[in-house]
Amino acid sequence: MTDAPSGDGVRKGDGWSVAHLDDLGEGPGFRKIRTPLGVTAFGVNAIVLPPGYATGSHFHEEQEELYFVHSGRVAIEFGDGSVEELEPGGLAWVDAPTHRRMRNLSDTEEAVYVAVGGKDGYVGRDGKLAPGESHR
Repeated sequence: MTDAPSGDGVRKGDGWSVAHLDDLGEGPGFRKIRTPLGVTAFGVNAIVLPPGYATGSHFHEEQEELYFVHSGRVAIEFGDGSVEELEPGGLAWVDAPTHRRMRNLSDTEEAVYVAVGGKDGYVGRDGKLAPGESHR
């Protein structure tokens, strides 16, 4: 599985950046999102799993993770032996010390999921209306 994002196609402006998953690498493996897009507040990667592929089990010392299935079907197995199947739009939260592994349930199609990791709590609702905007 590859681990080298190309970074080509990332567009940046004053306080923003956009890209397509294909801009961040090719083939199966990690598509690093954080560095190419300039994210600093949390970790985030997209992972492309080949058909039938299962990741190794892992856990974290500090960061919890949220997984979002973009395409395909994956099974996530937890350290207690529980297994949950997720389809596109499926979400799973996993605490830092909990062991987890992902498996692509298809023998013919890739699966893509996004993993977001962070620690130290929720910021809260800090959004403000831009000048000239009003609640609708």
